[in-house]
Amino acid sequence: MTSKLVPKNPADVIVTRQVVPNVITTFSAPFWRFGRIKVGGRGTVVRLQSGALAVFSPVALTDEVKETVAKLGEVKYITALDIEHHIYLGPWHAAYPQAKVLGPEGLPEKRAKQKNEDVPFSVIFTAKDKDSATVDAEFDSEFEYTFIPSHPNKELIFNHKPTRTLIQADLVFNLPATEQFSKTSESAASGFWTKLFTSFNNTNGAATGQKRFIWYAISSGDRKGFNSSVANVEKWDFDRIIPCHGDVIETGGKGIFQRVMAWHLASKKAA
Repeated sequence: MTSKLVPKNPADVIVTRQVVPNVITTFSAPFWRFGRIKVGGRGTVVRLQSGALAVFSPVALTDEVKETVAKLGEVKYITALDIEHHIYLGPWHAAYPQAKVLGPEGLPEKRAKQKNEDVPFSVIFTAKDKDSATVDAEFDSEFEYTFIPSHPNKELIFNHKPTRTLIQADLVFNLPATEQFSKTSESAASGFWTKLFTSFNNTNGAATGQKRFIWYAISSGDRKGFNSSVANVEKWDFDRIIPCHGDVIETGGKGIFQRVMAWHLASKKAA
C-alpha cells in the first residue's frame, strides 16, 4: 500500500527550501492519502542554536536530502509527528543512529505489527505525561510542545520559539499542496477526491469546511480533551505554521489557527 502513497522517484520531485535561512529547511514531496487524494508530505529540519539538527516527519532520504542535511549540521533528534508519519523513520534512524527518536504512544506497537524496521524510541509521549514530558535541555531550550492524544492520529505539536514557527502534521491542513506537487506533471488541485477533500481542509476565508471537519469528525471522540489541547497551543507565540499537508503558512499563522479552532477555543472558554 505504501507504494501508492509516496512517489516512485522521490529524488526527482522533492522540493528543498530554506524557509528561514540557516535555521529551518523543508523537504516537500508528493503524497497521496489513500493512494488517490493529493495532500502532499513535508519533512522539516530545524537547526538549533547549538548547531544540532531536529528533524520532524522525515521524507525519503535521497542523496540530495542527505547532502543538504550534512551541510546543515549533526542530526540529533528525529520525530514522528503522529502514528501516521513514520514511513521513513527506519532509513533515517539507520543513517543517524546516534539521534534521539521521538514519537507518540501507540507508534512502536503499530510499527511492530506492520513489521517495519526496528527503531528504538528515546522519548514516547503518552496521555499521562502530555503536559510534563521533556526531551533534554538542548532541545527544550528552543521548543515548546504538547501531545494531543484526543486526535485520532495522536498528534505531537511543536513551536520553535526563536522563529515563532509551529510545526505539525495533521492538526491543520492548508490545501491544495501546491509546493509539494510543483515538480510533478500533475496539478495539486486536480481530481474529484482531491477537490472534495480540499474543500474542507483549506484555510481560505472563514475556513468553515475545516472547522466542521475537525469539530464533527476529528474531535468527536473526546472533544473536551481536544478543546483543552488546542487552547494550550493557542497560548503559544507563533506566526508561521509548517503543516505536513499543504503549503507553508508564512505569516499570520496564529490568526489562522484561531479561526480554524474557533469553536473549540470558544467551547473551552465557556466550560
